[in-house]
Amino acid sequence: MASYNKGILGAFSGKVGPVVGASWRGKEVMRSLPKKSNRVATATQLLQRQKFGMVQTFLSGISPVVKRYYGSNSGLKTRSNNAMSYLMREALVFTDPDFEWDYSKVLISRGDLTGIEEASVDVTPGEINVMWADNSEQGEARADDQLVLLVYDPESKAVVYSLAAGERADEATSLAMPSHLEDAEVQVWATFVSADEKRFATSLYLGNVTVI
Repeated sequence: MASYNKGILGAFSGKVGPVVGASWRGKEVMRSLPKKSNRVATATQLLQRQKFGMVQTFLSGISPVVKRYYGSNSGLKTRSNNAMSYLMREALVFTDPDFEWDYSKVLISRGDLTGIEEASVDVTPGEINVMWADNSEQGEARADDQLVLLVYDPESKAVVYSLAAGERADEATSLAMPSHLEDAEVQVWATFVSADEKRFATSLYLGNVTVI
């Protein structure tokens, strides 16, 4: 695989003759077309593909959060790459014959800002309500840190999120749920981000609730 800044016609995407152009980790790259293989995938390879597919599908829905608040971009490794590696390693449990999510291990953000504490979640018609303790001035925490809320429906793969659901000092907020999620059992995460978005906390899983 070769990288390039400017081809004779500039960057391109897709197949041209025997090569494919694409964007990979922020660079324009060219690679040869893959050779077809007649080898049958092993059981281990099939399981790895299943894991990769599950994580990729999940990350595609929460990418606006992960791309902002998941560690840091380091060289060719992006925040999305970091999230993929962690989720593949920690958040899937094999229950023969398939993998299942351990949502308590899922992180939607990773950072060193003081996180949410004493958090709880409940529901009212059309809303998910979150409460927490104001821990402003603990470490780098500030009263105007923004609460990020993310809700995921495993059945439909729908994601509802807010990057500014409230401030740390508010101690409570609500997130409106779309009508199509009524009766859905959803998973909920929360994290804090500084007002300038330069610092962010490691997220906390708040559990699952049924939307009403």
